[in-house]
Amino acid sequence: MPSSLSLADLIALSRNRWAVALLADVAAHNGARFVELLHRLDLSRDSLSRTLDAAKVAGWIVPNPGHGHPLRPEYLLTQDGARMALAASAILATQQRLNLSAAQLTRWSLPLVRAIDLGDQRFNALSRTLAPATPRALSQSLRSLAASHLVTRQLVSDYPPTSLYSLTDTGMRLARAA
Repeated sequence: MPSSLSLADLIALSRNRWAVALLADVAAHNGARFVELLHRLDLSRDSLSRTLDAAKVAGWIVPNPGHGHPLRPEYLLTQDGARMALAASAILATQQRLNLSAAQLTRWSLPLVRAIDLGDQRFNALSRTLAPATPRALSQSLRSLAASHLVTRQLVSDYPPTSLYSLTDTGMRLARAA
C-alpha cells in the first residue's frame, strides 16, 4: 500500500529516530501510558521523553485530559497524529518484513528512499529535494542504504564523473511503504 505522506511529512516523521515506532505503538493500543511505551519500545527514559516531546511539538500526540485512572491512557493521538501513525505502522511493518532494524536506518534514510523513488537520482538533486540535510548526512545515509542493499550506486564515467542512485527491489518495497 503506497503511503499517503508527502515528502515534507516524511522528513518531519524522520526527525526523531523513534517516532515511527512510537506512533505505530500508540495507534495499535489506542493510546498508551509512559511505562507501557518504555517496556514495549525498549527505550531509555530519556529517549522516550525526547520522542514524546517531539511528537507533542509536532502536534501528533496530546496528553489525555482524563488521565488519572490506571486504565486510561496517558497519551492519545491527534487527528494529524492518527494520519501519521497509519503511515508509521505501514513503514514499521515493511521494515520488519524486510528484516531492517531501526539501527540500520539513519534520519534521512526514509526521505532519501522516497526521493529516489520519485526520480531524483543524482546527489545534487537529492540534496536540493532534501534541503535541510547536509551533504555529509546525505552521503552517510546513502552509504548506509547501499550497505543495507536498499540503494545501488552507479558511477557514470563522464566529465566530471557523477553517481546515479537507484533503488533495489527491497528499497522499492520500503519506498512504497514510506
